[in-house]
Amino acid sequence: MPDLDFAVEGVSVVPYAMAPTLALRLRVTNIPADEQVHSVVLRCQIQIEVGRRRYAPEEEERLRDLFGEPERWSSTLRTMLWTHVNAVVPAFAGSITTELQVPCSYDFNLAATKYFAGLEQGEIPLSLLFSGSLFYEDQEARLQVAPISWTKEATFRLPVTTWRELMNTYYPNIAWLQLRRDVFERLQRFKTENAIPTWEQVLERLMAEPTRL
Repeated sequence: MPDLDFAVEGVSVVPYAMAPTLALRLRVTNIPADEQVHSVVLRCQIQIEVGRRRYAPEEEERLRDLFGEPERWSSTLRTMLWTHVNAVVPAFAGSITTELQVPCSYDFNLAATKYFAGLEQGEIPLSLLFSGSLFYEDQEARLQVAPISWTKEATFRLPVTTWRELMNTYYPNIAWLQLRRDVFERLQRFKTENAIPTWEQVLERLMAEPTRL
């Protein structure tokens, strides 16, 4: 019966996806190496190990919204769930390299986005937990199905510069802000009544004169 191991060997930005997407280069290795694996239906949970890196003072200030005052971080820095992704690994023997595509959001209401955007430099420690099903032939050439245990894991340190490159590729010099509908309607009414051409100018006017709205 196959016994799979997983390792992330690198990451790249997918340039023309429908949404910002990172491609993790995943090495899948089977033991015994001469055994033919027909395919693997792979599920992966990706977690952010926020306690496994140091933070500069500027980063601590930006991350207060997530973790509170830095004096409390010994108790508030907890592993965060980032996302779940799926992949189908084609037939191989021994080992194969495949892509694990990870869609990324720029919605600042999401904790993961707040965390990524709050970092200036260094790396983001990730933990990948695998499960799914693998299909193989036994010694009598009969097709078999076996589960992949959640004990199968891999770690990877995602460069902060790669995440910033991704967002600059899809949203150059842009950030997204989600608002309640009633707040948006008040802003839109203010924009129309004052003949303000852009949303940036609306916010600049309000920051300069906060009592106008």
